[in-house]
Formats: sequence, C-alpha cells, structure tokens
Amino acid sequence: MRIFQVPAALLAAALISGTSAAFAANGAVESSLRPVQRAVQSYTQDGPEHSLRPTARGEIVLAQANSSNLAFERWIQSFYGRAQAQGISRATLDRAFKGVEYNTSVIAKDRNQSEFTKQIWDYLDSAASPTRVKNGKSALRKYDRTLDKIEATYGVDRDVVVAIWGLESAYGEHRGDLPVIESLATLAFDGRRGKFFESQLIAALKIIQSGDTSPRNMKGSWAGAMGHTQFIPTSYLAFAVDFTGDGKRDIWSNDPTDALASTAAYLKRSGWIKGQPWGKEVRLPRGFNYGLASRKTLKMPSDWAKLGVVGIDGKPVPNYGSASILLPAGASGAAFMIFKNFAVIERYNKADAYVIGVGHLSDRITGGPEIQASWPRGYQPLSFTEKKEMQRRLTRAGFLNDKIDGIIGPNTVNAIRAYQNSIGITPDGYPSKELMKYLR
Repeated sequence: MRIFQVPAALLAAALISGTSAAFAANGAVESSLRPVQRAVQSYTQDGPEHSLRPTARGEIVLAQANSSNLAFERWIQSFYGRAQAQGISRATLDRAFKGVEYNTSVIAKDRNQSEFTKQIWDYLDSAASPTRVKNGKSALRKYDRTLDKIEATYGVDRDVVVAIWGLESAYGEHRGDLPVIESLATLAFDGRRGKFFESQLIAALKIIQSGDTSPRNMKGSWAGAMGHTQFIPTSYLAFAVDFTGDGKRDIWSNDPTDALASTAAYLKRSGWIKGQPWGKEVRLPRGFNYGLASRKTLKMPSDWAKLGVVGIDGKPVPNYGSASILLPAGASGAAFMIFKNFAVIERYNKADAYVIGVGHLSDRITGGPEIQASWPRGYQPLSFTEKKEMQRRLTRAGFLNDKIDGIIGPNTVNAIRAYQNSIGITPDGYPSKELMKYLR
C-alpha cells in the first residue's frame, strides 16, 4: 500500500491553530448526500511559511503525516478481519484496497458539508432552474420508451424518476469521480460516523464481489453515493435491479436504464401511490390556524377546503388522499398540501427542501407552473450556533426535550410552535431572528 503524504501546509495549519477543522450539523439540504455541496478550501505548499523554525516544523509535519497513515493502515488490517467475518473474501479485499489511501479531501468535504446552509428559495431556484427544466423535458423525450417500460413495471410516475435523476446527477452529467472504496474507508476510519460508513464499505465490497462492477469502475461522491441517481451501497443492495437483462445491475455506465429502474423500484418498495401528487401549492385563508400546519394533522383535501385551504387556482384540491399542510418558510412563504408520496420521496432524502425540489421539478418538466407565492428572500437565517442556542433556550423554557444539535427537525419545530402560542405570536414553527429576540 502506498503511503499518502498529507499536504504539509494543511497539517501545519492544524498545528498552528491547535484545532482540527470545525464542523456542524444542521437541517441543510444535502443532497444530500447529494444535491448541493459546499466548496472546500484547498491547501497547498506554495504559500509563504510564517515560522521562525521551518525545518523543525517540517520534521513535525512529516512525523504527523507518517503517523496518520500508519494508523490508517493498521485500521485497514483490522477491518479485513471484520469484513471476512461478513463473507468478503481476501481476494476481494486485496483487489478493492489496492492503491487505497487516506484521503484528507474527503474528510474536509464531510466537515464542510455539515455546516453548509442554503435557504429553501435559493435551493429551489437551482433545483428547478430553466436549464434543469429544459434538460428534464429533453430526458423525458429521449428515454420515452425506456421510461414507459419502467413505469409499467413499477407503477412509479416517470416524471418523478427523471426529477430525482436531474437533482442527483444533472441527468448523468455529474455522477461523481472519486473511488468509492477509498472514500468510504477514509470516512469509516475517521470515526465521526464510523459505524455507518463501515456498513456502507462492507456493502460496497459485496457489490464488487458479486461482479456487478469493479473497484476501478466504482466511482461516486465523496460520501460514497454512486451512479446516475446516487445510490449509497446499502440502498443499491436492497433496491438496484438489472432492467436491461445483461446480468449486471449497472448504475455507473452511460446508459441510465438500470439506474432509473432501480430508483423506481426504490420508490415502489417505499410505498409509492401512482397518480398521487407529492403535493400541491395552496392558498391559506386569512386567519388560518397555523397550529394545523403539522405533519400530524391529516385531512382530506375536501375537508381542508371547508377550512378555506384551496389550490393556487382558488379551487378545492382533488381528493388524492389524506394530506397535511407544510410551511417550509413559515407564514411568510409558500404553503403546500402534501400527500403520502411526499413521505415516499423523503425516504430518498429526508430534507424537506429536497423533496419539494424533486416534486416541483417533476411538475415543471411536465408543464406545471412555477411556485406562485413569494418567498421572504430578505430573511437573514440563523447560524448553526444560533440554532443550538435557540434549542437550549427552548429546553430551559420547558418546550423542548431533545438533543441540542442545531438541526431544526420536527421536534424543534413543534417546540417553536408551542412557544409561539405561549407568547401570542403566529405559531408557524419557523426559526427566525425575530423569534430569537423573544427567547433572549
């Protein structure tokens, strides 16, 4: 195995600051996993060295680099035993780990992804941009026969499958070019989410061992998401299909057939209801009880209409099934009536912005309108530190009983809403600067 030399300036920066790269987790979009990734600062050895003892420091850096890589090599040897206990052959391991190095750029991206923030309106501007809509319509036409067969087989609406493809890899243009085994091994060794990434690494090795692809061809994102629709390895094992009938579940090649069919299979197994929309933009009546805007409050559209909640055209939304009201930007932004298929897409990526992005793009590529309501584009979002402070203050006030993690999930939203009710302001559950002023 090659010893990977960590860039001296990167380690020197860590030595000078005395800290590792800071990271945070929040409710930002990911693409996840996938759709949005933050630029990562690069470090080189070209810049000036601000030290009175450059030679001595260089010796320290080299020692650090060698120590880090020796630890990674020891981890790989211990991992071999765990992998073999789960049925991975030594031959597969040797083949997959040939040339694998500890990749510091993967760690940097993992840290920075966690603190990335993007407002939903900015995300949707990108998710359903004119170019993405145009290319989505083109993809629908180009793969019409293939999508016909996939829809007939799995009962999943083609436009949603294509929209996921569009968000995950820009219709195959950006499938990821990093060696998946190296990325996952680096992340598993790093330890922040070691168990998760080790499980993904085992799954990736099972894929290689099955013959579906080779280590050289198994490329993906820094987090190990692969192919046209960015399957993580465990999802691949559970849902990927050989739709072309060539004996391989090939989501990596230029032909997207297996990847699109695998995505449809994923959604079908997750409970997709054919013909039911993910959601519909709606108008709320004046004086609407914002306490009803909760995933737990389900009503048929006709019952929502009795409360004055209607489609953007002013007509009652058809009775596609029970639905709840979602306010992704609070009372100041668009409102959506969401159905069971919203939760199905959520199985692919849990971020509300991602699900709305997929749903809205699918509507747009089939001729649907843009979102009609305005967004609070001048709104200044809370920082990650402020989100944690908000959670701490809600906890102290007795409204939140959950971990302080900076993630504005359902429990925090419910706590915000309860606090807003208690002080007599609109209970929209939105974590705003204004709300923070009240809490302080």
